[in-house]
Amino acid sequence: MKTHEFERIVTKLNLKTRNAGDRLAWFEHNGKKVVRTKRSHGNKEQPGDKIRQQLKVNEKELAGLVSCTVSLLDYVEILKSKGIIAVQDTATATGNALELATEEKSPSRTTKKAQFNKR
Repeated sequence: MKTHEFERIVTKLNLKTRNAGDRLAWFEHNGKKVVRTKRSHGNKEQPGDKIRQQLKVNEKELAGLVSCTVSLLDYVEILKSKGIIAVQDTATATGNALELATEEKSPSRTTKKAQFNKR
């Protein structure tokens, strides 16, 4: 993998980067670091197989990232299908929505105190 191909992936996936002994890059999803990778600062050929493993994709998916046929949304779906990013359970989402709706209907503790103090 050439250096410019690595940088294309960094840009496409909005990877956060930091220069250290190597160029470090990581993918964040919902504020959490999900995958990390790195490349050397030199202009030589980068170890594509190692970068592929660190990004948790197969050869075809890596080729798609380099050739721009795999988008950021596609990459997130790939990570979800591999269990690297948790897929929110629909029952949990429904439960959270019901919990929020219940909280909105019942007066809060501070509201109850204010009503009591008015008496």
